[in-house]
Amino acid sequence: MNKLNPVILPPGPFFIDGVHAEPSALRLCSEQGESIVEPKVMALLSVLAKQPGKLWLRSELLKEIWSNGFGSDESLSRLVSLLRKTLRTDHGLDRTVVTVSKLGYRLDAEIDHIGQQLLLTEGSDAGSEWQVGRTRIAVLPFRSMASPDDQGFFADGIVDELITTLGGVPQLLVAGRTSSFYFKGSNKSPSEIATALNVTHLVEGSVQRQDEAVRINVSLIDAKTGFKIWGYSYDGSFDHIFATRNEVGQAVNDGIARALNLTSPVPAVRGLTDQQEAYGLYMQGRALTMRAIGEGVMDNAVVLLEKALDIDPEFAAAWTALAEAEINVTVFTPCANRVERMAKAAHYAEKAIALSPDQGHARIVLAFHEWSKNNIVGALDLAFEAYRLEPKNPDVVNRLGSFLLYIGRCEQALPYIENSIEQDPVNGRAYSILASAHLNLSNIDAAVAAAQRAVDLGFPSIQLAQVLAAKGDNDLAVEAHQLTKLLMNTVIFPPAGTSPMSPEAMDAYWLMAAKGLWSGDERQRKNYCTVLDMLYATLADPCDATVVWPAVYMGYTEMVYKTLGTQITTSNFHAFAFLWNDIAPTCQIRHHPDFIDFAQRIGMVAAWKKYGWPDRLPRPANWPQREP
Repeated sequence: MNKLNPVILPPGPFFIDGVHAEPSALRLCSEQGESIVEPKVMALLSVLAKQPGKLWLRSELLKEIWSNGFGSDESLSRLVSLLRKTLRTDHGLDRTVVTVSKLGYRLDAEIDHIGQQLLLTEGSDAGSEWQVGRTRIAVLPFRSMASPDDQGFFADGIVDELITTLGGVPQLLVAGRTSSFYFKGSNKSPSEIATALNVTHLVEGSVQRQDEAVRINVSLIDAKTGFKIWGYSYDGSFDHIFATRNEVGQAVNDGIARALNLTSPVPAVRGLTDQQEAYGLYMQGRALTMRAIGEGVMDNAVVLLEKALDIDPEFAAAWTALAEAEINVTVFTPCANRVERMAKAAHYAEKAIALSPDQGHARIVLAFHEWSKNNIVGALDLAFEAYRLEPKNPDVVNRLGSFLLYIGRCEQALPYIENSIEQDPVNGRAYSILASAHLNLSNIDAAVAAAQRAVDLGFPSIQLAQVLAAKGDNDLAVEAHQLTKLLMNTVIFPPAGTSPMSPEAMDAYWLMAAKGLWSGDERQRKNYCTVLDMLYATLADPCDATVVWPAVYMGYTEMVYKTLGTQITTSNFHAFAFLWNDIAPTCQIRHHPDFIDFAQRIGMVAAWKKYGWPDRLPRPANWPQREP
């Protein structure tokens, strides 16, 4: 199981208004009883206790508690709520942690330190989870010293190709693109980045371009010592370097292999382009596609990629990127024509495969389309083929794990999901999927940890609310869900055809939704189900995730069957991940007598016949006992 970075606290007990805090044991003791808290809750208390009465700015606390930079306002707010609840409920300390509006927090208490001063550090034992005998390496974004109109896309392209090229070395595990580019522009030290990415070596570099002259410098850094152990330089013309990118990639590949005493295979030639303008447009479009979030981002990505393909229609990688961009439009924007855009994405993916048959990621796009046509067997077939072609592509690996999770094969899915995180350790979506897998397998604490990591990486806190409710922390779940509204218009957009809410209306809606989903109050649940009925009747897309996800969470069986049973899209089909836990009321959907008929209608039963019966569904008496 993938382990998350724990906060390691040295011995240093202290008293807070008579409550004995033992950081190393994560324990608080008083006359009223004893409580064990999460590591980061103790970390928060320990930081506040260093200077009682001081106003700690939120930014200061984020830096103190998440030295790797993964903290967020949402995760900090959750820790404060947990600490307050523990101090108040278990030890009778109320109003100890004071909120200073819009600034931060202050500890109003008498502190008596015992022993050494508290010093917070953060470490990782996740290294043991990477595959044994393989060197772990990350290629960091290169510094670009080019003309302003270049925007660094040529440098990003070199990094992109090096990630792919080095990924072909059998003895290397190369961090995925999402994780590498997470640190673009970061001022963190190499050792801090290496710790966050769980790697032993870093590839750094720079690209200096003046008119047609180009200088490229590449260095291999030992992350433990910070010393350069190998270097490479290229000086020449832009035309030449563009034409000989594969040669440069091979030179870097060979040099790093020699420095690390590894075997260097000849890298496969990628289906790129000889047209410089097309390549520049492709890199810009792909960068926006990876970003995905923000007003107009995906529309601009599509336009840029279409321009690249107008210049070079034989550019296979650009067809794959355009297919992915169309998929992201259906997921991250208020899209009223998802079915049509998914069909367009599939068409583009087919073009990519026709030009370059080894395009694994393009097959994932085709799989989305097949799933939307209720051909779940075909979707899984494509996902397994994509994995065969690109077993080191963390996006492909994670999608295969996701698809297995969606059909209820949770134990089979888990290794793929964990493997994708090993390759791409700061991908928030991967942790969100991991949280669902652990929840479905009743690993509640692991689910909470994974969901919190997803939030720390900027993902919505709805899934964290789900796992907190599963743990029985309903009040905290309600609070966590409401925090997601802070991401409105940045990560979450209103459904197509609806008008933006006023701040007051948004607050009221999110509170109503949070209570309906996670309070455990049946009256609140019914109120929200009534709202879903209204949304279903009025939205341009009645099968929008705005309706489907809460319907699944609340066990609103009839709504689930008439939405997912009518049209599956990339917007709503992640809801399948939530069907397989044993938490009421969600599990009511799976226990409903019509569930098998629903599964038959959408093509899921056919998938079970080929890929195995779900972990959490009683097997019918007439079902074969052995899986095919």
